[in-house]
Amino acid sequence: MSRLRVAACQINTRVGALDHNVQLILDALDQANEAGCDLAVFPELAITGYPPEDLLLKPGFIADGRAALDAVAAATRGCVAVVGYVDAGRDLWNAAAVCAHGEVVGTYHKRELPNYAVFDEARYFAPGAEPAQLWSIGGVRVGISICEDAWNPAGPILDQADSGAELIVNLNASPYTEGKDARRQRLMATRAADASTALVYVNQVGGQDELVFDGGSMVLDARGELVARSPQFAEDVLIVDLDVDPVYRKRLLDPRGRPSDRLLPVAAIAHREVEVEVDHRRPDAEVPALPASGIAPALDPDEEVYRALVVGTRDYLVKNGFRDVVVGLSGGVDSTLVATIAVDAIGPEHVHGVLMPSRYSSDHSQADAVQLAENLGIEHRTIPIEPGHAAVLDMLAPSFEGRDPDLTEENVQSRLRGLTLMALSNKFGWIVLSTGNKSEAAVGYATLYGDTVGGYAVLKDLYKTRLYELCRWRNTVGGAPVIPEHVLTKPPSAELRPDQRDDQSLPPYEVLDPILRGYIEDDRTQRELIEAGHDPDTVRRVTRLVDGAEYKRRQSPIGPRITDKAFGKDRRLPITNGYR
Repeated sequence: MSRLRVAACQINTRVGALDHNVQLILDALDQANEAGCDLAVFPELAITGYPPEDLLLKPGFIADGRAALDAVAAATRGCVAVVGYVDAGRDLWNAAAVCAHGEVVGTYHKRELPNYAVFDEARYFAPGAEPAQLWSIGGVRVGISICEDAWNPAGPILDQADSGAELIVNLNASPYTEGKDARRQRLMATRAADASTALVYVNQVGGQDELVFDGGSMVLDARGELVARSPQFAEDVLIVDLDVDPVYRKRLLDPRGRPSDRLLPVAAIAHREVEVEVDHRRPDAEVPALPASGIAPALDPDEEVYRALVVGTRDYLVKNGFRDVVVGLSGGVDSTLVATIAVDAIGPEHVHGVLMPSRYSSDHSQADAVQLAENLGIEHRTIPIEPGHAAVLDMLAPSFEGRDPDLTEENVQSRLRGLTLMALSNKFGWIVLSTGNKSEAAVGYATLYGDTVGGYAVLKDLYKTRLYELCRWRNTVGGAPVIPEHVLTKPPSAELRPDQRDDQSLPPYEVLDPILRGYIEDDRTQRELIEAGHDPDTVRRVTRLVDGAEYKRRQSPIGPRITDKAFGKDRRLPITNGYR
């Protein structure tokens, strides 16, 4: 039996920030060295950050990325580092570098390039084609794979296992969606068990524009049993001692039989600065004690989504240099949840709330907004929009003469609020967090240049009914609830006309959201939705609204991706579209 001490280095990289990423890698590598690790594994494209997108079209960026990799390799000592980077030659490859004893000693090219959902890897990379190999590290045969390579059951992992791999390392930049962590674990357990190898899965963590990466790095044994797991949404260096049994017995009993293909070559890496491979472990007295590790508990579904929103918001703000945010507080559930997430992301001292009552604003909504601000401990102010509202109506009166008030006058109020928030943003350098949700964005129940104003849309990928569940979960955290109960029990309303309620313009959200999920997430047609039992008139109305609002969504700010079909990169429908 061989023993290998492995560090799964779950880090929060920044796209394009090469020096920053190198320092993160070196800091984690120092921890691995101090712990006596034989091998440290880093995420996919850790040097450049993921996804680098059209930065990859800049030859200077590729060259600088290679120089950054060389700086990492130069710092390696006894611990071998496997690091994701961009390799360049005749083409570009999504690659993993094997770094040891101060240099890059080998490279693996990703073979399976995802080109669906948010992934565009075929746009930038060529698939790996040259023969792969195994690496003998500390006497253990190690195979390397990258992200999608493990999602293909007939991918390179089985080829490496057939050639005698005893450990597979899988480098990832796998974006978060609801429930994906459990799916990943089932998948990786299957790959490990099918290949009869231990498997180290390393994922990055943090936010990158609309993507959120949740980490959840894990180590599984050759039976597919979970040995250790990092927490979600936090940086972590997970250190594990892997006892690697000879795999031939299980493989001899495998009903699939012995492989007949040519075996992959095995490249030996000298261990601990020794030029020839000797006993792979130092004397026990020289091996540092194993740091405490274990299996991080799975998160409650509501907590998981909430933490994804917090991390996505925090990293968008911090990585883009924003210190403070401003939120329009209406007393409704949307702005309430946005303000609460912002406080949890960057602290109450950096969150500014603005009440902007109009002639139609209710006293209870203003009271709810003030109560929330006080519960959160944020600075808040009231800027009535009535003077501006009256002035705009007077200004437009000659042009509108003879026409009854309609949606136009409602939209004026929303746009005045957007103007007010943007004025504060310009004056104080605060970024506006918009408060719209997925249900409203789907059907266009939002005023362009009004409540769509903002730099980041925190709730963009959450349906309205989901907001209430997250608010109720958040009220269970800490010493006392922060979200006023009345916010969660009153009927939703934009308060742009007397006694207005959302269900006067839309189906109740309990009816609307299931139709939207079917039409957007599941790509159902009108006919399929009607056959599933939804009211035909409601289906036709809702789908017509969704299709007609595409132009609004194209002009809205980005927000954190939570579902498998977020508006934006996930769902790319033409604005000019005659299919119904």
